[in-house]
This record gives sequence, structure tokens and C-alpha cells, in this order.
Amino acid sequence: MSKVVAIMTNDVEDIEYTSPHDAIVGAGHTVDLVEDTANKSLLGKHGTKYTTDKGIDDVSADDYDALLIPGGFSPDQLRADDRYVNLVKTFLLADKPVFAICHGPQLFIQTGLVKGRTLTAYTTVRPDLYYAGGIVKDQSVVVDRHLVTSRTPDDLDDFNHEILAQLA
Repeated sequence: MSKVVAIMTNDVEDIEYTSPHDAIVGAGHTVDLVEDTANKSLLGKHGTKYTTDKGIDDVSADDYDALLIPGGFSPDQLRADDRYVNLVKTFLLADKPVFAICHGPQLFIQTGLVKGRTLTAYTTVRPDLYYAGGIVKDQSVVVDRHLVTSRTPDDLDDFNHEILAQLA
């Protein structure tokens, strides 16, 4: 079974973490929630409370099969920290599965690896991806090799389906 690392911080869009998390775990895989430190309390935009499993300095892409980046205001905060950007970059360069929804693809812009990739995101993020050289689609889910992106919580069924296909 696969090991997935999820990176997020406060003000994550709650269901964009809980829905993929539950689908991944329900299929027999594991998810480690990562932020600055282990055992840290996080609060979603809609009040869901989370506790991190590990700190960002304690994880390596080598230890995981895939990366999950939920949306909300979390990705915008994380992209200001090179540790998260470097983790995302490592996954993309290794062509390991990366799953990002809503504002999650903002982190890709910071890596410099958007050019030529086909992806989607929340409405306001799509122009940024385009100007960074991405091929942007307005679809519920877009798969480019092992990169899976979606737009909003309305797309979670399609997003989760493609996540599980990548982990199979």
C-alpha cells in the first residue's frame, strides 16, 4: 500500500483534505499530515481541527509514494516557505504522484516547473498557472502523467477517483 504525505496549514479548505484523506485511507493507504512541527493543532476554514503527524523538517520525498496538497488559504501560506516548495519540487522532478486541488497548484508556480504541464485549479489561480507556462483546462479533474489537479470541492468525486487510480 502507498504512503501519502499531505502538506497544509491553518485555513485549509476542510473538505479538500478530509475527503481525499478518507478516500485514500479507505482504500488501505496511509496519510501523514505535515506542517512545521509534529503534534501541532491546525484549524480549517470551517472549524475542523487537525493534529499534524510530522514536521516538515522530518520528512523526505524518498519516504513517500505521493503528495497531497489541499486548497483554501493554506497553499498561499506554504508557498512562502522554501521547505514546502522544495518538497513539492522533489515530487514533481521524480514524477511521483502529486494531487492538488483548488489553490493547491499555487505551490507549483514557486517550483518553476509549471511550463508545459497541463493542469487546473481554482478560477483565480488558473491565470497565474497560465502565465507561468502551464496548459490550463477548466475541467473537474486534469491528469498530466502523475500530476492530478482539480478546481473546487464540487470536483472531489472525480479528484478522489483519479487519486485512487494513481495509487492502484
